Amino acid sequence: MSLLDWLPGMRARTPVNEERWVMLDVETSGLDPQHDRLLAIAAIAMRVDWKSRRLSVDLGDSFEVVLRHDRLTEAKDNILLHGIGVQRQREGMEPAQALEAFAGFVRQSPLLAFHAAFDQAMITRHMKLHLGRNLPSRWVDIEHLCAVTHEKVRARSLDEWMGHFGIECSVRHQAAADTLAECELLLRVWPKVAAQCGDWAGVERLAAQQRWIGRA
Repeated sequence: MSLLDWLPGMRARTPVNEERWVMLDVETSGLDPQHDRLLAIAAIAMRVDWKSRRLSVDLGDSFEVVLRHDRLTEAKDNILLHGIGVQRQREGMEPAQALEAFAGFVRQSPLLAFHAAFDQAMITRHMKLHLGRNLPSRWVDIEHLCAVTHEKVRARSLDEWMGHFGIECSVRHQAAADTLAECELLLRVWPKVAAQCGDWAGVERLAAQQRWIGRA
């Protein structure tokens, strides 16, 4: 459940850019959103033409940043997974500056991610820690859109959904590559999404239906 679901009226008051969405992925020092550190954010804008029901990826409108931390992530297995070595961490941008830049990139665009609750929790905690505020964006989990539009597919992970649709990603678990793969995944399910939705609020409602789907 999104943080905004707990705040009455917040969805109605939060402005949203219906024509520009932002797909994102994060790299972290671990899988605990309450304690591990946010290492990098990658994001790509997607353009929606509601009149023609067309969705496209805008590679020229993208964002990527590595955050600098006083305590570096030096675990070899972790570095091999996300590819952000000690030197890149040292040369990263100050967290407050990086998060301010990310907020400026997002503006009023809604955010999408695969298993978005993790990305949202990481970004929310670091925004509050370094900037003293939250990112008021509206979020949708694209895994929910995949599940609700392809009920017979028993995929759960990003790799499983990519395998189902034959999507290839040469470098997995690196934010920029994963973000592009997630854009491709959304494009694959978009025809069924667009057939049921006429605006962003409709996409939110469709994604929310996933919680009622029985999945093995």
